[in-house]
Parts: sequence; C-alpha cells; structure tokens
Amino acid sequence: MPTVWRDGNLRVVIYTDDHPPPHVHVFGDGETKIALIEPEVVRVVSADWRESRRALTIVREKRDYLIERWNEIHG
Repeated sequence: MPTVWRDGNLRVVIYTDDHPPPHVHVFGDGETKIALIEPEVVRVVSADWRESRRALTIVREKRDYLIERWNEIHG
C-alpha cells in the first residue's frame, strides 16, 4: 500500500492489489475513498466532513499526478 502523496496529517494511498476504476484512499483521522477520473468522494469511514473536503481538494489538485501513479502501480 504505497503512500503516493502526503499533505500535513493526510496520506494518499493506492493499494497495489486494488480494483478499477482508479481511486485513492486518503487517511488522516479517518479514511476517505476518492475516485480519480471525475474526483468525487466515494466513501467516508470515520473522517469528519472537513477532513474529507480537504482530501477531495488535494486529490483534485493532484489528479493528473495521482492517475499517473495509479497507472504505474496497476499497469
């Protein structure tokens, strides 16, 4: 489970054995799963709305880089 980006207390992770469509898991106090093609929150587990909103902002800003990393990891 490579951490592909860090921002403060948030870690953006792409699981090596994960499934399409491309998405990331953002861990802080909780977890927010975010789709990459059209960045949107897919699932929230124990993260508050501020953390999830911040995670979504990061993913939107780094979308191209994160898709590139997804493709490197998943071929």
